[in-house]
Amino acid sequence: MAVPKRRTSKRRKRARNTHKVAPAIVIQSCPQCGTMKRPHRVCNGCGFYAGEQRVTAQEA
Repeated sequence: MAVPKRRTSKRRKRARNTHKVAPAIVIQSCPQCGTMKRPHRVCNGCGFYAGEQRVTAQEA
């Protein structure tokens, strides 16, 4: 069975794991009302998606 000869240092371990980061959440403005929303999702402010009203707008 393989056993490491030496302990892995914190620096070497962290350098190996630098790519394991969650991607940043993308937010864009709605073309209808201008509120910020996630792409490819119905806008919470106006209820529009792809230029059509899909759901009723939530009352503020």
